[in-house]
This record gives sequence, C-alpha cells and structure tokens, in this order.
Amino acid sequence: MRSLLCVSLLLLATIGRISCDSEASVRLQSIVPTIDSSEPAKDGDAAANPSRTPEERSSNWTTLTEALDIFSARNLARNWQEGKFPLNQECERDVSRYIEGLRRQELWALKVDDASGRYTNGFFWGNSYFVGSATECEFIGQAASSKSSSSSSSSSPESISEAEEFNAEPHKKRANVGHSGASSIVLPEGANDRPPYPLGFFMMRIAVNGTLAPATRLLHLGVCLPFSCHAADVAVIAKLAASDNAGKYSFVEKVRDQHDYYDMYADKVFWILFGVSTVVLFLLIGGTSYDVYLSKRIARKQNMSYDLEKHVKLEQLATGKIHNVAESGQVTASPPINNNNDHEGSLRPPTPDLQKLNVWEELLLSFSIRANFRVICEGEVGRDTISTIHGLRAISMAWVILGHTCIVVFKYSDNMEYRKIVEKRFLFQTIQNGAFSVDTFFFMGGLLVSFLYFRTNAKGDLNRLTQGTRGFVAGFLKFLGFLGYRFCRLTAPYMFVLGITEISMKWFHSNSVFEPPTADHENCQNYWWRNLLYINTLYPVDQMCMLWSWYVADDTQFYIVGAVILIVATNHFKIAAFSLVALMVSSWITTGYIALVNNHMPNTDDPLALFDKIYDKPWTRLGPYLIGMAVGYFLFKTDCKIKMSKATVFIGWLLSTACLLSLLYGLYETELSPATGAAYSSLSHSAWALSLAWIVVACSTGYGGYVNDILSAPILYPFSRVTYCAYLVHPIVIRLTAMNMDSPLHLGKDSMLITFFGQVVASYILSFVISVSFEAPVVSMLKILSPKKRNRIQ
Repeated sequence: MRSLLCVSLLLLATIGRISCDSEASVRLQSIVPTIDSSEPAKDGDAAANPSRTPEERSSNWTTLTEALDIFSARNLARNWQEGKFPLNQECERDVSRYIEGLRRQELWALKVDDASGRYTNGFFWGNSYFVGSATECEFIGQAASSKSSSSSSSSSPESISEAEEFNAEPHKKRANVGHSGASSIVLPEGANDRPPYPLGFFMMRIAVNGTLAPATRLLHLGVCLPFSCHAADVAVIAKLAASDNAGKYSFVEKVRDQHDYYDMYADKVFWILFGVSTVVLFLLIGGTSYDVYLSKRIARKQNMSYDLEKHVKLEQLATGKIHNVAESGQVTASPPINNNNDHEGSLRPPTPDLQKLNVWEELLLSFSIRANFRVICEGEVGRDTISTIHGLRAISMAWVILGHTCIVVFKYSDNMEYRKIVEKRFLFQTIQNGAFSVDTFFFMGGLLVSFLYFRTNAKGDLNRLTQGTRGFVAGFLKFLGFLGYRFCRLTAPYMFVLGITEISMKWFHSNSVFEPPTADHENCQNYWWRNLLYINTLYPVDQMCMLWSWYVADDTQFYIVGAVILIVATNHFKIAAFSLVALMVSSWITTGYIALVNNHMPNTDDPLALFDKIYDKPWTRLGPYLIGMAVGYFLFKTDCKIKMSKATVFIGWLLSTACLLSLLYGLYETELSPATGAAYSSLSHSAWALSLAWIVVACSTGYGGYVNDILSAPILYPFSRVTYCAYLVHPIVIRLTAMNMDSPLHLGKDSMLITFFGQVVASYILSFVISVSFEAPVVSMLKILSPKKRNRIQ
C-alpha cells in the first residue's frame, strides 16, 4: 500500500512538472496522447512510442554539427587500421604515430589536432572557411623541421626562434599577468610537445550537397598532418576522419598539396624583375645624385655671381655718396637697388656646362627622384590641362579601390550572407554601381586626347612629325607617333606590375590558405603577351591575366580609334564627326542586343554577371570615350570661354545632378522589363558621361562654383598624377592583405571602412614608388627624345 502511494505521488509530480513546462514546448496531452491499443505505434514516431529510449528517439534526425563533422581526430582514430588503406608507407607510419599520440594525450598531437580546422558556426550565415591555423601548424612543425633534413623548405632564423618560443612556452612557469590576457600553462615534467616528424598544412575543398543548403556549397577545410602525406593520402584520410552523417552530405573535391612548393628563386620571371629593379635602382641613384650635384653647382655659381654683384653695387653706392657729399655738401638719398638691372645679366653669364646638357645627361636626369617627385607634387597645372580632371580622376580612383576592396573582402569573409542584407540598403547602391567610375576614366581619356591633340596641332607642334610629307603618309606618321608614345608611356610600369602579379599569385597559390580569386598564377605565364599587345579583352575572361587590366586594354583600343578619328578630322572634319556618331550608335545597339538576348537585368543582376559579354568588351564601353572626345573638341573651339545665363547654368547643374543621382540610386527596389533593362544597359554609361560633360564644361568656363573649387584643389593633383600606377597596384595590395591571413575576414561597417582607408593609403604609397621609378622617367625621356626637345635645366 505504501509503495502504491509513493508511485501515485511520483506520477502526480511528473504530470505537474510537464504541465508547468507546457507553454515552452507542448502540452501533456500532446506528449502522452490517448493511444488506441488496436493501432500499432509507428516506427520513428517518438510521440507515439514513449517507451523508446532517448537515444532511439534522437536517431532519426541529425544535428548540423554532426552533418558537418567532416574531419575529426576521433573519427580518424576509430576508423584507422594500419595497412588497410592506400597510403604511402611513410605517411601511414606517421599517421599511426599521430593517432597513438592522441590516445596518449601527448601535447604535440593535441597541438596538431588543435591546428586543424573543424565546423564551428555560421554555416547558414555564409561561413565556408574552417581553415584552422596554418601558422600554428607551421610553428609546431618547425621544431621537427629544424632537426630533420626531410622538410622541403628552409625556415628563416626569425621564424625558427618564434617556433622555439612557441613550443617552449608551456614549459615556462609564469604568474597571471592580469590585463595582458596571457594565461599560465605549466607542463608536468616529461611531457612531450615535440612532434617526431615534419608537419604540413593541407587545404581541402569539400563540396556539400543541397541536402543541407539550398544549393551545393564549397567548404574550405585546413588540416595539419604529417608532411610525408601527399594529396591522394590526405583525401583518403579525410574520408576516414569524416563522420557517417558527414560522409552522406559531402565529398572531397580537391586537396592542395604542400609538396607542390613554389620556389620563387627558380622562376625566371623573378630574376627578370630582380634585374630590372636593380638597373632602375642604379639609374635612380645615379640620376638623383647627378641632379643634386648640378643643383649645388648652380647654387654655388649663383652665390658667386650674387657676391660679385653685391660688391659692385656697394662700391658704386659708396662712390656715389662720396661724390654727392663732396660736390654739394649734402647727403642725398641713395638710388634704389634694381635687382633686375643689366649688371645681373652681365655678372651671371650663361654657363654652357649647366644650361646645355647633352642627351645622355638629360636621359640620366630623367631618373632623378627629387625632380620627378617635385613634378608629381607640383601644385600648378599647365595651360594645356583642364584642372577639373584632376579632381574627377582622384575621386574615381578612390571609388574603384572601394569597389574592389568590397569584392575581395566579401569573397574571403566568414559571414558572406551579411552581404545580401547590406546590398538591400539604399547607400550600398554607391558601391553596387561602381562601374560608373570606370566610365569616368573613359570619358576623361577621350576628352584629354581630343583637347590636347587640337591644341598641339594648332600650335604646329605636330608638323614636326610630318615634315616633307602630305596626305596619307603624313597622317600615317602622326598615327605611328601617337601609338608609339602611348605604348612607351604605359608599358613599362604595366609589365613590371604584371610580373609582380604573376610571382605573388604563384606564391599565394602555394602558401595561402585561400584560393586565389583568379587564375593569374597560370594565365600570366601563358597569356602575358596579350596584355603586352593590349588585346586581352578580346579573349575569354578565364584566360585573362590581371583581370582588372581590362580597362587598360579597352582604353588603349579606344585611343587607337580616337587617334584615327582625330587625324581624319584635321582635313575632313565632317567625315570624322559622322564616324564618331556612327560608332557611338552602333555601340548602343550592340550593348542593348547583348543585354536583351542574355536577359540581363541591371536592377537585380550582379554588375559583373555578364563580365565576359558586356562589362569588359570594348564595343560595349565605347560611348563615354567618344563623348569625351566631343567635349574636348568643344572646349578647344571655344577656348574654354562661354557666356551662359544664370537660368542656363541652373538648369544645366540641375539636370546633371539629377541624372547622376538617378543612375546611382534610381534602380533601388525597381522592376524593369527585359526591353527596359536592355535600354538601360545600353544608354546608362553614355548618360553618365553626358552628365560629367556638363560638370567639366561648367567648371572650365567659370560656372563651377564650389564644385570647381573642390575638383581643382591643388591637394588632389599629386594623387591624380599617379592614378595610372595606383590602378595597377591596388588589387595586389588588397589581395596581399586578404591572402596573407590564415583565417577569414568578418564583414562589418567599421571594419570595412578601416580596411578601405588602409588600402587607399598603401596603394598610393606604392603607386608613388612605381610612378617615380618607371612612369615619370619614361615620360621625361619621351619629352627629351621628341621632335620638340626642351632643356632639362633652365
């Protein structure tokens, strides 16, 4: 009776506890429903079969952690059987030793396991990188590599000392250090924390099927394993280290083998770069030293002339005073000293050794760092330059860096889904429509080519190229002169940066935990000649070296087309004008047709979705360049002097601003039909150029106001003059930042802003170096060797 009472009380207590918890889950009747004894319980129905154990009830569903348990040391130890799997003998022996170390809880084995990646969190938030720590694995392995000659790469003394410090750290007895965050780890005597063999860090690309995600996902997993293992061995080990559930949802696509070590010193491109850099360095030192020597020599001559002139003037003044006093008895005021009198010219005769240099001396001085840096940072612009262009160029370059920074950071982030949230925000359209920044460059390129051509031709400077020739031959010589000048000016820094890109991407492909964003490590060594000829945009994008160099190729092709039009315009203006309009209209029609056929929706598609069909092709981006050429001719004909009423100026600024803002933000949350989308793709770039045309015309003719003050600010001139080099090097800086890390980035407004400003500063520092070393010397040498030669030193 007492036992029956106890059972009853226990049952009532259980029912009461379940009833109290009913609001958080389900009510008692849903957990213990009325079961008809005539209807058997269904298998797998935990509610219908409460007698099943919790283990049995949980066996019908899989947690995300279990499904993504794609590499676990426990799974490897459970499935491991030495001699059963197709591994090389040394790798099999080392893995067996590793598993034995794990079972014995040896510190070196725990460190190896700790350095390997595993699923943590954020899978549905866009985290595809479970890379572990390549740095930790490297430092663990260096303790063994320093004792073993079997390692494939040698370590620097600094890295070895850091590895020794890392491995010796647990042996140190330290007290807690408070705010420093360091913890005290003390090993027991005899603990083994030295790996018995060299280690390697292997990156695996694992495909996870659509069962866990809406589409197939690629995960990147880093594992620290014996260096004796190869890619095929790691693939077998990965199958053994995956749980049964993970094996159902995933498979290994690729393993990057650390045995495919890239030896930079065995690459001929590296030695070409080294040789070029050495020669340029000596030229820079020699040119700068000679410039300083000549400057001091001139200063010394000027000081001697000034002292002699001062002595003569004082002597004359003293003689005059004595004469005046003697004759009149009065002291008269001394005549003012004329610093521009005839004595100055006679006392400072022209020195042929200073003012007239031979060609070789001038060519050497072209490499003067001091002179070139002074030219770049000069706060004035010449009459043949439109000052507004400098501001547009500098702002557009910062815009390009912002867009490319976002692209790379998005790719190597652990919360890529955050991008979808950010893209829905209104102001993100500024980045989403960053392609218009390149249209600004095209517009400015056409404007300057046209404006400077007509100004130079009006001065008669181009006649020096065609003396004694007429007609077709004269035009052809002008064309060759334009083409040669363009090629020489752009190619030197371009090819140098291309070599750096090839070397760096090969190194990153071999050493970084991330895969390179493009195949520059393969394409640059196979297709570099396409970049040299500026025709790389005529080939598929997957064969392109320096993907961002598409702009340089397109701009050069536009330059060739523009040069032909300008030469024809000299004697046949109407034909040139008709050709310009015909090319522009054909570009619009071609772009619209391609967009319509491919169902391109600019309001929803990624701007780079049709990169190989619309984005980088010259026949779709020609419009802004031709509009720039027309504006350049207009400014030349009017000599930048136009009379406009206040109403005209107001309407012009209103329409230009409205057009620019509508192009940037007008597609926000809009729906376009296929025909409307094709029309937008066709005309939007030219509309952007037309809006910029008003800004340039208004600022050049005195109607710019505060906008002209900003765009023509002298502080922007240096950054504008190195824009070309900044465009070439900034993607390398961005990749260097991302791919040198051994863990993914984390998207956020503040971190993105800080990263962007850092990229701008670093890119411009390198661009100044490249410009002073390559671009500025080439420009100076072209001026020296041009038909209209000017003295280097005045």
